[in-house]
Amino acid sequence: MKLLFINGVNLNMTGVREKDVYGAQTLEEINKEISAHFKGDDCEFFQSNSEGELCAKIQSAHCDGIILNAGAYTHYSYALRDAIACTSVPVIEVHMSNVHAREPFRRVSVISEVCKGVVCGFGKNSYILAGESFKL
Repeated sequence: MKLLFINGVNLNMTGVREKDVYGAQTLEEINKEISAHFKGDDCEFFQSNSEGELCAKIQSAHCDGIILNAGAYTHYSYALRDAIACTSVPVIEVHMSNVHAREPFRRVSVISEVCKGVVCGFGKNSYILAGESFKL
């Protein structure tokens, strides 16, 4: 199985910012744990702070599933929503924190409607749970 893990805006700062929310591990360290978990599968990782680069990556994806943590773009990027809607690859929206227990603006997602599902609140394990769902 080929899985594409996409991380959006500010997730390159994981392990540095808001450690009480996102944990102390860097995104690179989390990606290594994900790779180890899915060692029999082909995992690709991509991170960008650019909305256009994220859209282009989704549009050009050749994989069995996309696990997407769009960061703040989740709440207002109709461009990202449209990129998800136009791909035939299923996308699962992921958040490390429980967005429903945080600020009100974080409870709104413009991408959920075009995603296969949503996983949130399990820290770095949200990525693993989302990836495992493609095997069901």
